[in-house]
Amino acid sequence: MKGLILAGGTGSRLRPITHTGPKQLIPIANKPNILYAVDDLKAAGIIDIGVILGTNMPDRVRALLGDGKAHGVRFTYIDQGEPKGIAHAIGCARRFIGDDAVAVYLGDNVLKGGIKEIVGKYAPGKVDAVLGLCKVPNPGAFGVAIVDKKGNLKETVEKPKTPPSQLAVIGVYVFTPSVFPIIDRLKPSGRGELEITEAINGLLEEGRIVKTHVVTGWWKDTGRPEDILEANHLVLDDLERKLEGDVAEGADIRGKVHLARGAKIEAGAVVRGPCIIGEDARIGNGSYIGPYTSIGPRVVVEGAEIENSIILEGTRITGRRRITESLIGAHSEILDGGDRTPRGHRFIVGENTQIRL
Repeated sequence: MKGLILAGGTGSRLRPITHTGPKQLIPIANKPNILYAVDDLKAAGIIDIGVILGTNMPDRVRALLGDGKAHGVRFTYIDQGEPKGIAHAIGCARRFIGDDAVAVYLGDNVLKGGIKEIVGKYAPGKVDAVLGLCKVPNPGAFGVAIVDKKGNLKETVEKPKTPPSQLAVIGVYVFTPSVFPIIDRLKPSGRGELEITEAINGLLEEGRIVKTHVVTGWWKDTGRPEDILEANHLVLDDLERKLEGDVAEGADIRGKVHLARGAKIEAGAVVRGPCIIGEDARIGNGSYIGPYTSIGPRVVVEGAEIENSIILEGTRITGRRRITESLIGAHSEILDGGDRTPRGHRFIVGENTQIRL
C-alpha cells in the first residue's frame, strides 16, 4: 500500500498565517502538522508516500520533507496546481498510485492513536475503500456517514443541514484504483470542487464494498486558528516532563514541561505545564508561561504572561502583557510601547510582524 498526503489548499481561514506558507506546516506542540501524518503512515507500515502540492509556497513543503530519508520514508511530489477538491487531488496522483491501494491523509488533520486500524480494515479483493470516521457534536460541519451494523458504509452526505448521524468523515481514507473512473465522471460542486463524498457514493452505486472505522481517540481538522489551538491543547495533554535545557535557580517550573536543548528559563520566571519550549528559546525574569502553550525555537519572552497560545520560532515578546489564545507567526515582535494599562490580548499574527502596545 502507498500513502498520499494532501498538502495543497489555500488555507484562507488561517490568514494571515498562511500568507507566508502552507497551513500544513503550522506547528502543533512545536512539530509541523504534516509530520504527524508522515509518522502515522510510517507507523502503519507505509513508506512510499506521495505528497500533493498546491500553489501556496510548495517549496516550503519540499524543504521541510526533503526526499524522506530523514523520516525513514520515500517522498514523491505531485503538483495539483489550483485546489479543486480532495477527489481532484487524488486523481492527480493516478500515475504515482498505479495499481496499488493508497492510504490518503489530509495534511492538516491530527488524530490520536494513528491510522493502523483504519488501514487494517482494507482487504485486497474484498474491500474497495475504507473511511475513517469520528463521532462529533457538530456533524453538519463535515461530510457525514450512514453506516450499517456491520460497519459497511451506506451513504455519505456533505455538510447536511440535518445530519443523519454524528459520524463525521475524517481526513483519512483508503482507496483502490477503482475510484479513478468515478473521479473522471465527477462534476464540480457548488463550491467548484470535485467532492470526495460524491466519489465515495459513486463507489457505493457501483456495488463496491466500503468499510468504515470509528476512531476512539480525538481527531481535529485544523482549518481555523481555534482548531489549531485546540489541537495543540490535545497534543500537549499527552506530553511527558523532560527538561533538557537550562533552568536557573529561582525559576518556578511545575507540571509536564518539555524544555528543549539550549533553551533557558531564567530566575524569577514561572512555567506551568503542560507546555513545550523549543531549542534556544529564552524565558526571562518576570515572565509567565502558562498551560497549553507552545514556545517555538529561539523565541524570547521578557516579562510577558502567555497562556494557551502558539508562538512560532524567532519571535520576541516584551513588556508586562498577558497574551492568551493567540497564534503568533515566526520572527515577529510584540514590544512594550509604554502603555501600562493592564489588559489581556489575543492575536492572530502572521510572519515577520511587529506590534507595539
